[in-house]
Amino acid sequence: MLDKLKQDIYLKLSKADYFQGFTLPEVEFAAAPAHTGADISLTWAMAAAKTMHKNPLLIAKEASKLLSELTAIEQATAAAPGFINLKLSDTFIIEIASDRRIKDRAAENNRQRILIEFVSANPTGPLHVASGRGASLGDSLVKIHRALGYACDSEYYVNDAGNQAELLAVSLKARKEGKEPPENGYHGSYLIDLAKRIPEDLPQDQYGRWAMEELIKTQQQDMKDFHVDFTRWFRESDLHREQAPQQALHFLEEKGYTYKKDEAVWFGSTQDAQAQDDKDRVLVRKDGRPTYFMADIAYHKNKYDRGYTTLIDILGADHHGYVPRMKAAVHALGHEEKSFVPIIHQLVHLTEHGEQVKMSKRAGHFITLRELMNDVGTDVCRFFFASRTPNAHMLFDMDLAKKRTNENPVFYVQYVHARIHSIFQAAAEKGFTRFDGINTALSEPERALLLKLVWFKQVLRNCVADLSPHHLTTYLVELAGLFHAFYDTCRIVDTQHPDLTLSRLFICDRVAERIKKGLEFIGVTAPEKM
Repeated sequence: MLDKLKQDIYLKLSKADYFQGFTLPEVEFAAAPAHTGADISLTWAMAAAKTMHKNPLLIAKEASKLLSELTAIEQATAAAPGFINLKLSDTFIIEIASDRRIKDRAAENNRQRILIEFVSANPTGPLHVASGRGASLGDSLVKIHRALGYACDSEYYVNDAGNQAELLAVSLKARKEGKEPPENGYHGSYLIDLAKRIPEDLPQDQYGRWAMEELIKTQQQDMKDFHVDFTRWFRESDLHREQAPQQALHFLEEKGYTYKKDEAVWFGSTQDAQAQDDKDRVLVRKDGRPTYFMADIAYHKNKYDRGYTTLIDILGADHHGYVPRMKAAVHALGHEEKSFVPIIHQLVHLTEHGEQVKMSKRAGHFITLRELMNDVGTDVCRFFFASRTPNAHMLFDMDLAKKRTNENPVFYVQYVHARIHSIFQAAAEKGFTRFDGINTALSEPERALLLKLVWFKQVLRNCVADLSPHHLTTYLVELAGLFHAFYDTCRIVDTQHPDLTLSRLFICDRVAERIKKGLEFIGVTAPEKM
């Protein structure tokens, strides 16, 4: 309904004599600063001034006169240097806050098919904390895209090919014999437990493959318990079985992107001025084995061949060098580079008692995602991970994460949902079981709460635009704060004032529904009791 208001504003302005003959900008909304006393702020007049060649404040004043005539707008005022501040009518706020629809018409009409690939950790060990951050980011983005109406799938790429199985077998055999794995092997203590479970009749040449399958099962269970569900677990071994690397290589050869040097086959990206890579890369080694890069090209070609038009890859902090070479490969495959969208999420640093928890993956001493989930809970993990943009390093405060008070933001938000359900229970005991609208004048806390509900869809759009769910966690914390203020100042269940009670119960219902949805999109539960 905010979109409808944008259209009404644009039509109102474009039909006015003052604006006739000019190419006018689209109308965009932003929440107005608190000191303005308004609800929405427009920079439209400043944008229009570029084509109208007039003072933006004068444009804002003329526009404000016109917009005050719209029924949805109670007041429109101009402010220097050219802002238009709108105060919405209470009727319009109630109407839009009552709308449960989330899907975005623009998203539903979007013909893009989006595939978000994330985690894709090697199946040679348990998932660690950084994998959890990537999982949280990817899963939240998938859920938010789908909620708005985009066609969006999720995928975990299982790197189950190459020499990893052999190296895992050597490491596992050493652990079974009570020895240390080779220096270039896998050193995690998880191999000690795994070695104890090796079937007695399993041939040694099957150790690596068996261990890898066991670890894949562990990773799948971790993801399930982390509230992450993938559309598909795609195995690299399937690519090789279908000879996809050879087919992709043939495709590149036909396009003139390959050459031979030193008995190897190279990808000649530097020959193309539009490609972004800074040097050529080996595709096939001297011995005929395809490189990891060749397999990645084949995998991304497979994604496009399956009909996906936008590929979002969520990568770990050590993958900066991967981006330009894959962009060059996407270009060579005949697709626009902008159809490949890499997101690199930064490292997670755990802190406890004010000090950083030391971790070293190579030495086998690292905090697993499973350990973190068991220690602080999945809900806390998911909320904390979603609270920061992926391009920012994250300090995960273990002390705060373990608190079961309002200092912990996830409990602060969840408590509102639980409190509302306790209010519903108390109301039902007094005969208030149905509430389907607001029939009383709004107090300031009620209005502020409903106004916050108005922005929910825009917050989801911001998450999609920035490819980060942090806007949603911020919104949920702010919504929770407004509810606490409403609860402290407004008596909700009052048998002496049934109409007011029903109105306030309806407001509670809308808040609970939005909080539940918002938490669902970031993989967090919404308990009815705490």
